[in-house]
Amino acid sequence: MAHRIGWSALLAVTALALLLSGCDRIPALGGATHGTDREHHQAEAALARWMAAVKAGGGAQSFVAVGELTGQIGDWEEAVGDNNKRALMAGLVVAAAALPSDAPGEAMVRWADGTTRSIRPVSATQALADVRATAPTSCGDCVPLVVTAARLSMAAIQTSRGAATAPAWEFTIRGTSVRVTRIAVAANDGIAVVPPEWDANDPPSGISIQSAQGAANGTSLVVSFVGAPEPASNACGADYSAEAVESGTAVVVIVIPHEHGGFGACAGVGAVRTATVELARPLGDRAVLEVQQGLPVSVVLTP
Repeated sequence: MAHRIGWSALLAVTALALLLSGCDRIPALGGATHGTDREHHQAEAALARWMAAVKAGGGAQSFVAVGELTGQIGDWEEAVGDNNKRALMAGLVVAAAALPSDAPGEAMVRWADGTTRSIRPVSATQALADVRATAPTSCGDCVPLVVTAARLSMAAIQTSRGAATAPAWEFTIRGTSVRVTRIAVAANDGIAVVPPEWDANDPPSGISIQSAQGAANGTSLVVSFVGAPEPASNACGADYSAEAVESGTAVVVIVIPHEHGGFGACAGVGAVRTATVELARPLGDRAVLEVQQGLPVSVVLTP
């Protein structure tokens, strides 16, 4: 199941310097700097946004949703697929009648290792509003999806501590067997951060990692990302190393390519690559963020 994530308001630029000052900032291991100046600026800004989001969420990071929170069960039928797919992406979802507006009682998030955490699910009314509020696109010619019923269920979700199941509202849609889902997480039960606006003419620098793996009490992380095929001796190949920019609440990983300097025709097909990054101190409960937008990635914790 796919999910779309929503974020809180973006911090003012002047707050970034203030939040990065003080003892929360952790120098890079050994003082080495290998990423570009722009990547380091992006990383420091991401740490500031994350720190503010953690404080706004009460200071705990035990449940941090990663990726999209809105999804669907089933595939759109051919007759409605084009409209409904675009309408959902645009958040054009309305209720045919009043949905439950009372928040359910506490429910559990459960991770694969058996770890659980109690959270407070939002109401169906709020979840539907969140679907609309976090839509990434618009669609002026789409017919809205009409919700006829809602029920609370469980759905798979990626978190900053790996895959989990969490409470989710499941919405029945008129004229289709597809059901729209929304993870039922209250704003202050998770950490919500707004990345900077994406400028297609001047996109952020760096390679975004997709996931990480390591021990909470360890100082090594193995990160995965899409890069060039190996080895670097090939015309299109590259090797990779990585460095961490750290704070007390998060780690931003900068991936450094070491490309072949020769010539040759390249197919432009990416490969899944990994690199190991050393931290200045054990990971603990800190989130791992990618460098382009400062968003959290799923971390698989090892013993």
